[in-house]
Amino acid sequence: MRNLPAFPHWHWQVPSHFNIGVACTDKHLATTLGRTTAMIVEDDELGTDQISYAQLSRRTNQFAQLLRNEGIHAGERVLIRLPNCLTYPTAFLGAMKLGAISVPTSTLLTVEEVIYLAKDSGARVLVTDKAFWPQLKNEIHQCPEIELVLLSGRGDSEAAEGVKVMEMDQAVSAVDKWLPPKQTLAEDPAYLVYTSGTTGYPKGVLHAHRAMIGRTPASSYWFDFADNQQDRILHSGKFNWTYVLGSGLMDPLYLGKTVIVHEGKNDATLWPQLIAKHEATIFIGVPTIYRQILQKTEFSREDVPSLRHCMSAGEHLSDEVLTQWKQRFGIDIYEAVGMSEFSYYLCETKSRPIRPGSAGFPQPGHDIRLLDPDTLKPVPTGEEGMICVPDTDPGLFLEYWNMPEETAKLRHDGWFFTGDYARYDKDGYVWFLGRKDDIIKSFGYRVSPYEIERVYKSHPAVSDCAAVGEEIAKDKILVVVYVILRPGEDISADELYEFGQQHLAAYKAPKKVYIAQDFPRTKNGKILRREVSPRIALQQSSS
Repeated sequence: MRNLPAFPHWHWQVPSHFNIGVACTDKHLATTLGRTTAMIVEDDELGTDQISYAQLSRRTNQFAQLLRNEGIHAGERVLIRLPNCLTYPTAFLGAMKLGAISVPTSTLLTVEEVIYLAKDSGARVLVTDKAFWPQLKNEIHQCPEIELVLLSGRGDSEAAEGVKVMEMDQAVSAVDKWLPPKQTLAEDPAYLVYTSGTTGYPKGVLHAHRAMIGRTPASSYWFDFADNQQDRILHSGKFNWTYVLGSGLMDPLYLGKTVIVHEGKNDATLWPQLIAKHEATIFIGVPTIYRQILQKTEFSREDVPSLRHCMSAGEHLSDEVLTQWKQRFGIDIYEAVGMSEFSYYLCETKSRPIRPGSAGFPQPGHDIRLLDPDTLKPVPTGEEGMICVPDTDPGLFLEYWNMPEETAKLRHDGWFFTGDYARYDKDGYVWFLGRKDDIIKSFGYRVSPYEIERVYKSHPAVSDCAAVGEEIAKDKILVVVYVILRPGEDISADELYEFGQQHLAAYKAPKKVYIAQDFPRTKNGKILRREVSPRIALQQSSS
């Protein structure tokens, strides 16, 4: 099928026992990397902080022992809701050293959303920051399984009824002896991430420790790590996203690189400034970040001389941004495609010419096939097929949390059905076509319309609603919602807009609210989402 030379064969080496927390910290202690900086955090309020591999190893061991001392066992869940900070890898990796399951969540989530995830995961421990705790502490009783709350950052550690509240830094530092990390099996559960679901609620995606090994092809084919220098990777994202947990935390730490992240407000000028300040060699962002730097700044190659490799994922990278970035900075942007269940598995790579608009190639080791889901036969070159992954791939998730029927529904005769469609061209490039579902991709976020609709349908004035993506410019999609009011109700679109702001995370909350009289529907009454547009609106929010 390919006119290009074949990729080298990839031989998987998955040991029987493997622990992500150990592999990202303790593994480096016997090498010269022990004293190397593992992570740097640039915080607008707190300044610059950093930690070495030796220090991170100690802190994660202390954290694991703290949990052990408090009666937390392997397999139990530790919910993490933190900004980008050094406490994040301490908790995320430390929990896994105990054999517990880390549950990373977003700081954008509202109190009610965090409570849902705590209850669904059955978390026994919550790690969060003191700035958020006052909003949550009076509602924590709704999460009966949470017994321990560890608070990080500035402020007071206020007590709450029914749970033990501890100041995390003090509690961790007080641990002076610890047991060795648990020797987990590679197949044991390691972390649980939540993704937009089609039921109106987020669904948990459970990954094994082997997922770390499953992402190693990306280190060779998407990253461009140097052999002759200590790479410094600046990532523009937040650790709670699967994409960032991999490319901005686990993957670089596993190989002993230095990670740089930011916390606070940002604008287009921030990222080139941080690249220059920390002499970053690799920059990872979403297309929106690259677009803003090009449109709103005058930075060029001369301002970031250390930079030699750029990477992008989360949404489609337009031909325009790719071309303009190469013209101004003299560097290509290498795009990747992934999913919460499988991380990034398709990418552009330096060993192949970039073909704008294409997702590149399946990374060696990932035996990706484009199949007809009805026959399980490969589709011909140029035709659309579902992207399917062998269920033996070490990067593939274990299961959907507490959803065995949902897990079984997507596994067929040794294949995992991703739900994403693509086609191969004659040279073997993959052209990603997207999902045949209704998930909205907006500025790097994946948003479930059903989750938005569930919230809006709880409003007493709302009879029905439909959340969709509205394209305002090329590759710019806004989340919007159309609402049908109950008879006799008199409420404005602006009031409904504010309702969304109060009850949904910022990236999920609709940027526009339309009031409509009815929706275009199928004969069975199902809303025809593709036909929902401003032409059916009676009123629009002013925001």
